[in-house]
Amino acid sequence: MKLWDKGVKTNKFIQQFTVGKDYLLDTQLVKYDCLASIAHAKILEKAGIISATESKKLKKEIKKIISLNKKGKFKVMSEQEDSHTAIENHLVKKIGVLGKNVHAGRSRNEQVVTMTRLYSKEKLLELEIETIVLCKQILSFAKKHEFVPMPGYTHTREAMPSSVGLWASSFVESLLDSIELLESAFVLNDQCPLGSAAGYGSNLPLSRTFGAKLLGFKKVQNNVLYVQNSRGKIEAVTVSALAQVMFDLSKAASDLILFSTPEFGFFELPVEICSGSSIMPQKRNPDVMELVRAKSKKVQANLFEILAIASAVGSSYHRDLQLTKQPLIDSFEETLGSVKAMQIVFGKLKVNKKDCIEACGFELFAADAALEMVKKGIPFREAYKKVAKNLDKLEAVDVLQNIKSKKMMGASGNLGLKKIGKEIAVKEKKVNVKEKDFDKAVAKLT
Repeated sequence: MKLWDKGVKTNKFIQQFTVGKDYLLDTQLVKYDCLASIAHAKILEKAGIISATESKKLKKEIKKIISLNKKGKFKVMSEQEDSHTAIENHLVKKIGVLGKNVHAGRSRNEQVVTMTRLYSKEKLLELEIETIVLCKQILSFAKKHEFVPMPGYTHTREAMPSSVGLWASSFVESLLDSIELLESAFVLNDQCPLGSAAGYGSNLPLSRTFGAKLLGFKKVQNNVLYVQNSRGKIEAVTVSALAQVMFDLSKAASDLILFSTPEFGFFELPVEICSGSSIMPQKRNPDVMELVRAKSKKVQANLFEILAIASAVGSSYHRDLQLTKQPLIDSFEETLGSVKAMQIVFGKLKVNKKDCIEACGFELFAADAALEMVKKGIPFREAYKKVAKNLDKLEAVDVLQNIKSKKMMGASGNLGLKKIGKEIAVKEKKVNVKEKDFDKAVAKLT
């Protein structure tokens, strides 16, 4: 039975069209919907609308739903439309009239926002933890190969001397910036929508601050209309942060695809992470990197989808917003999967030191040669032109000594890897505290 059922039979096709995949997506969100329902029962108890005994009875049965859902035995049916209906129907069936009171003062408009915020908080923490693991792996790789020379490129052409350490640690620093964005997204999601009802509050004496405390939110999202207006907005901020993580992974994947080709041979991908060809026996294809690159574009597309849908509607709730749920969930799945895949890649990636050094042709040192003249008092532009006219006369350079000699902050001879390690440790400590707080709130509530 639908929560809004008024005795009029809905056209079957229209029913399927309006529900879409929402009931299937909600299967992943049942736990969070249940947590909010337990908290709301406590709020109703505090307001004197239900008794302490009734509140405990609701909590006991809702916890059973969480358990059933974890085992894959709690089904949200298409005719129920969503998890909110499935939960209430289950409660009415199991404990009778009391189940009809579980959502007093609530609206599905608010229920979906609350469960989505809880879901996003937990997933953001999971993603941040996994991204930190990846950072630590790449940093370890960078330390191991810190002074392995390799060509640096611009325009996909040889440019200046570089190193494997410089290349790898650039992705660590980029991912650390992306973690900052994940943290910012977490802050916005850490606002409690519970009690805002359809976007206009209710005339029941419900304590929203009590609800926020029960669910472990840092604060209440104050304006009840803004709760609805923020739907799509905060999802877009969240997916934007995920898109930045994928941006980093995509760039690394593109480099690995190129640098592991036989023509370059700088890196070697272990056979266990490569696929083959059904016709060409020799093929070892970098499918993992190609898919990470493609999934990056999927997450970007999900961001544009959410923005397009949410920005097209006016204030309060509109059914359009139902379609922002799938791109959010999909983005988390694709990003988490890609981060874990790249952990495996960097954990098994091999460096062909000999090939890296042999690829460092004499033209790589042209800019360095011009700058050496500058040290002797020759104006840079004159030195530049002189070297350009005499490229074939460039002297042989010890490439290892060259990359070690560049001591400016962040250059190949002074990467600051210890400092990066300390930054990772700070991030790890912060996210572990947040994860502990989230788990503590859930444990206390259930």
